[in-house]
Amino acid sequence: MKLNRISYALIIGLAGSIALAGCKKKEEATPTPPAATEPAPAPTTPAAPAPATVSVTGVTVGNTAAADKSVAAMTTLGTKDKIIVSVQTQGDAANATLDAKLTYQDGQVAGQKSETLNTTGSGTTNFEFTNANPWPAGKYKVDVTLNGQPAGVMQEIEIK
Repeated sequence: MKLNRISYALIIGLAGSIALAGCKKKEEATPTPPAATEPAPAPTTPAAPAPATVSVTGVTVGNTAAADKSVAAMTTLGTKDKIIVSVQTQGDAANATLDAKLTYQDGQVAGQKSETLNTTGSGTTNFEFTNANPWPAGKYKVDVTLNGQPAGVMQEIEIK
């Protein structure tokens, strides 16, 4: 019987050793460095569009436009008036983006319009903002951008 107990002890010891060996954390193989190859070509950046040589020379806000698109400047408009933002430009432009944004005194955008300019020399672009309901009374800002950059002087008007 002693033999059996010793045999059992050896079997249990052997099984424990095998279990421990199975639980042993595998050593991670150290990666071999990749073979030297030619350096990857530098990423090419797309060419920036040629800067527009057009510039904004004036911004006028009013409620009526003449045949030549000129607008008489007004700082106070009525609640039922249309708002015309007249932007004068000078220079050459190919696909330049001209934007006009009308913002109410609380920061809410009351209107935003965009035009693509393809011009040479001087020109005038008018943006007309209308409202089916009367405009809320208060102060408004008119911001004009050319290709995303502020252009002209920010105008303020008041609706009464």
